[in-house]
Amino acid sequence: MNNKNTLLSAAVDIEIPFHDCDPMQIVWHGNYARYLEVARCELLRKFDYDYLQMRDSGYDWPIVDMRIKYVGSASFTQRIRVEAYLKEYETRLKIDYVIFDSASNKRLTKAYTVQVAVDRATQEMQFVSPRIISDKLAQVLS
Repeated sequence: MNNKNTLLSAAVDIEIPFHDCDPMQIVWHGNYARYLEVARCELLRKFDYDYLQMRDSGYDWPIVDMRIKYVGSASFTQRIRVEAYLKEYETRLKIDYVIFDSASNKRLTKAYTVQVAVDRATQEMQFVSPRIISDKLAQVLS
């Protein structure tokens, strides 16, 4: 994955639990969205704008687009590393992800999510990200 123009990144390690797997002990494809969520929360915490701070600032940030490309499979007890990269924030939050096998560093999955701000009071989608995003990022990136 091209990580040029990455503003901020975070990584988390996860051991694949039994309940995430199908009868063949391969991770069911729908569980990858949860792994992305864990890495996304870690990334958001890096600039103090996790979901509780989003809510308290008056905005919801629903995911409006998510793409996942499965390159390889993860299996029961395997350790994976999920890396998240903040790519855009001016009009939306676009985050790229790469999932690697922790032992071999082999890429297993790549993905991205897009979130947009929705004013909690009016339920109107914002076409420009609220200023709080740039303010919080300025504190971390300066």
